[in-house]
Amino acid sequence: MIKNDLYLRALKGEIVERPPVWMMRQAGRFLPDFRALRDKYDFFTRCQTPELATEITIMPVKQVGVDAAILFSDILVIPQAMGIEVQMKPNFGPYIPNPIRTQKDVDAIVLPDVNHELKYVMDAIKMTKQELNNEVPLIGFAGSPWTILCYIVQGQGSKTYDKTKEFCFTNPVAAHQMLQKVTDTTIAYLRAKVKAGVDAVQIFDSWGGMLSPVDYQEFSWFYINQIIEALKDETHVIAFAKGCWYALEDMSKSNASALGVDWTVDPKLARKLTNGKTLQGNMDPARLLSPIPEIKKMTKTMIDAFGKDNYIVNLGHGILPNTPVDHAKAFIETVKEYGI
Repeated sequence: MIKNDLYLRALKGEIVERPPVWMMRQAGRFLPDFRALRDKYDFFTRCQTPELATEITIMPVKQVGVDAAILFSDILVIPQAMGIEVQMKPNFGPYIPNPIRTQKDVDAIVLPDVNHELKYVMDAIKMTKQELNNEVPLIGFAGSPWTILCYIVQGQGSKTYDKTKEFCFTNPVAAHQMLQKVTDTTIAYLRAKVKAGVDAVQIFDSWGGMLSPVDYQEFSWFYINQIIEALKDETHVIAFAKGCWYALEDMSKSNASALGVDWTVDPKLARKLTNGKTLQGNMDPARLLSPIPEIKKMTKTMIDAFGKDNYIVNLGHGILPNTPVDHAKAFIETVKEYGI
């Protein structure tokens, strides 16, 4: 029995004394203890070493008091498991030396045995659950198939993902085959995570906003919804699509337990579009750089706008690395004091 189950109760749509709170990318980046490990071990070593992943996952629970832990990992472990080389270059980000850009490239990709190729993730989950000792729930995650495709076709991060779009629009058959392969792998991966012990899973569609509303339905939401449908009876699934407020109404008709929203959508509009669905968000991460009194005021205003029920307080995207720890704590503490 999880002692602090606020997050899970919110996902079930139950009446709560206050909304739960956690922060995307909370496992690292802004915490000094994380930076110390980052200086000692490279990125994928941290992901692939269960002891390190566990330590990093638990840091924000102990140090800033969030209501849920999210496993330290990366969305690009999926293409790695599929045999695609992924490097994480310092001060650059993800780099794929041999991008997927032809039908032949797609045909060469085989579906992996996730329990073998990603065993280190499952080991980290089991270890983390043991260390958490039922204090708070543990969230697992994966990237959306579209977001994964963006990286493996483009070969690196981009402001436009022009090469990915070119691949989709000039070779849609190959693009959809690749998206389906990523989708099937992701379903197997998240199922394995649930079996290993995570209490909920989140799908991150970080680059969904690169697509028009019509293209979003074809190249992203179609595949995210497959994942939701496959897992809906096994766990809570949260779908977060950055920059995609235009799709919220359609997304709200799905079997997702909650929808993440970014800071570009007004809470009242988000509520209007989503028919009572549990929502998660949506503070601009840069707002945690504001003076603490301003953070507290904005956080309370945000909760008032969304309402305390069917709501999970979070940022509209990942916490920035230069966020002062006491500012993050002020954000969390304001939520915990809400309604007192």
